[in-house]
Amino acid sequence: MATRSEILLEHEEQGGERLAHAGRPGALRSVLRHPTALVGLAIVGAMAALAIAAPLIAPADPTAVDGARRLLPPGPDALLGTDNLGRDILSRLMWGARLSLGTAALATVLILTIGVGIGLVSGYYGGLIDDVVMRVVDVILAFPALILALAIVGVLGPGIGSVMIGIVSVAWADYARVMRGLVLAARERQYVEAARATGVPDTRILLRHLLPNVFPPIIVLSSLEMGGLILAVSALSFLGLGAQPPTPEWGAMLNDGRAFIAAAPQLMIYPGLAISIVVVGFNLLGDGLRDALDPHTRR
Repeated sequence: MATRSEILLEHEEQGGERLAHAGRPGALRSVLRHPTALVGLAIVGAMAALAIAAPLIAPADPTAVDGARRLLPPGPDALLGTDNLGRDILSRLMWGARLSLGTAALATVLILTIGVGIGLVSGYYGGLIDDVVMRVVDVILAFPALILALAIVGVLGPGIGSVMIGIVSVAWADYARVMRGLVLAARERQYVEAARATGVPDTRILLRHLLPNVFPPIIVLSSLEMGGLILAVSALSFLGLGAQPPTPEWGAMLNDGRAFIAAAPQLMIYPGLAISIVVVGFNLLGDGLRDALDPHTRR
């Protein structure tokens, strides 16, 4: 029978590797073999590339107003046409991708940091800490997420920074609850008990033993939730609480095009299509990551 030290050593070696499992060649090959994951990765990668390269490849200044070019249909001079102020729609879509994708990505990092950290501590220590944290989580989850985020942004005032604060303030609760459940199941395992018995500090147990072993499902969750975050950012901007004129952002572009839906439907079609494509891409990518990181679904 293995001793406590042997159990601890084995899981210290294996646990640290699991956090990097998504970057292993085997896991990467599994993702690349998954047709839907490959499509999702291609969609997300293409959109990210367009966003990054927007300053170099955008055909026009996204905020330049030209009254003589108002509501031009798609054509050689403007591939996707122009809006009601003569601004190039393609350029605004490219620059809008920088803001929409960038905001969602930064919000995801903040949500992961807060939610995973709180859930890790709450699940490991339990007791009063767990009770307090879970009651706060219950209160947050009792409200519709978008409505609560809308209320927070309304208090803080319009702006993309307020949108990010509102979304992060609401979305961390889901991650905290999921992480807590994973930690509650993992903290009773033999390698954690062995670590405690040998006097390993709690910080090392949390970061070295528990986190690497429970983090893969969080990676999958975050990839699936990215699409929802983009929808939330766009929805708040559509309501006038996010990016302010003349900053290009997909949700704001939808709002700007509402008054011209009959005369120039492309003003709403193109940004709506961009949002839909990105959301589908992240959903497909999330499905592929789930199959790659979950040994029960890998073939």
